[in-house]
Amino acid sequence: MKKLGVAVVGAGAWGRNHVRAYKEIPITQLVAVCDVDPTRARALAAQFDAEAYTSSEEMLKNKEVEAVSVCTWSTMLAVEAAKALDAGKHVLVEKPMAANAVEAEKLVEKAEENALLLTVGFLMRFIPGLQRIRDDIQKKAIGNLVCATAKRVSQWPERLGDVGVVKDTAIHDIDAMQFITGEQPSSVYARTGCMRHKKFEDYAHIMLTYENGESAFIESNWLTPYKTRTLVVTGSEAIMRLDYMTQELWIENAKESIQPRYPFQEPLKLELQHFAECILEKQKPQISGQDGVKALCVAEAVLKSSAENRVIKI
Repeated sequence: MKKLGVAVVGAGAWGRNHVRAYKEIPITQLVAVCDVDPTRARALAAQFDAEAYTSSEEMLKNKEVEAVSVCTWSTMLAVEAAKALDAGKHVLVEKPMAANAVEAEKLVEKAEENALLLTVGFLMRFIPGLQRIRDDIQKKAIGNLVCATAKRVSQWPERLGDVGVVKDTAIHDIDAMQFITGEQPSSVYARTGCMRHKKFEDYAHIMLTYENGESAFIESNWLTPYKTRTLVVTGSEAIMRLDYMTQELWIENAKESIQPRYPFQEPLKLELQHFAECILEKQKPQISGQDGVKALCVAEAVLKSSAENRVIKI
């Protein structure tokens, strides 16, 4: 069986998860781990039987590396992804993909110019319950979509230091709204602030509106002492509730309440497996680089709306 040679740039908390997942996926061969911290790079590489690098340029010279996961700090994502694309490697870049939408668009162009696969780490799309919600909306199984409400709150994640809650956390729900509705919002109004952490915003309340009258609401913060990840979708004939953490889905209408059963699966492993399959089988990924650009454009509109206290057209 052909295995895809993969490498991970960034040996922090999420990079370690990528390394572990690649090691568990039958069709991937973990070749290398890269981090600017030599101790961290060597320790993780030794744990998972890979080569350690402190220079991504040197790592990318390794011909066994065919694809790269970029899991660095947000402000370095586009830099490292561009290096990998220039070296002829396929790339999965973690959200938010880049420091800004202009950088993200350049990555898309670079991937297209080099005929390489570029995808973005929006792993919520691989949760079966969210896929069911999207399908039911498209089939109008819940009637007409009225609104969707997401809550993603928790304590401050110590791994962070270069972006606020909008580009780190709320961007998952921005993408999820795009996924289930199949469209970009036409406008956004948002309020953000720094309640406990002064460098970046630690809470955000976001309202997205769409051309056909639908609305979406996103609450995200790093203030709540417990972790909550939920989505409630209201239709004219039914309501769907998803708990991202347990992957439980409830559907309620005027006659009954049902709970479809889906086997619990790790979305990161599904995402990385899909990434590898698309490369090996020359298929298009479910999540394109352009999806990342769109989500980042909305995130930037959120921050602009809050800063200027007005509705921003997208």
